[in-house]
Amino acid sequence: MSPATYRIGEEFKPVPAYRTYLYTSLLIFVVVLILPWLIPTIIFAPLAVGLGLTIPLLAIIIFVAWWIPLYCESITYRLTPTEITWERGVWFRQTGIVPYNRITNVDISQGPLMRFFSFSAVRVQTAGYSAQARAEIVLTGIADPKDLQETIMGLVRKMGSIATEGEPERVADLGAVVAELRAIRNLLEAEEKR
Repeated sequence: MSPATYRIGEEFKPVPAYRTYLYTSLLIFVVVLILPWLIPTIIFAPLAVGLGLTIPLLAIIIFVAWWIPLYCESITYRLTPTEITWERGVWFRQTGIVPYNRITNVDISQGPLMRFFSFSAVRVQTAGYSAQARAEIVLTGIADPKDLQETIMGLVRKMGSIATEGEPERVADLGAVVAELRAIRNLLEAEEKR
């Protein structure tokens, strides 16, 4: 993607390779976690048991394969002048807004399968109250993550961050607390000497 892709106010979507990535993940899941126990069950178990397991699993796999393109089409991201917005979901829509002044960190992650398909995930962390290590929003399917990371961090620097607002006052308050603790220690030491 070129730098012009991430313009303020224009929505963008995951790259088409994200859909292929999801199909490949489904295939790996089936081959590694389902087939090793399903094939012996079909061979050695009674026919009713084999069919009772195979038909529902096949229906679930077909449903997920049908659902993947719908889900990929539902994902949209947008950079506005003040925030990042996102939407996703086929039946249950989820939307979110992350203001730039709350963002503390923007990380890029890329697993081996993502690397194979030439895209990354951009994780946006905020100054929240939950103290969780997870990202507030994960923008998946990004072909040029460094450009998006720089664009977001440029907007964060321009807006200023709540996480760093009031830092001089906090340092001054901390100094006052330390001075008070030293005074208490001096009083206790003087009391102890008596």
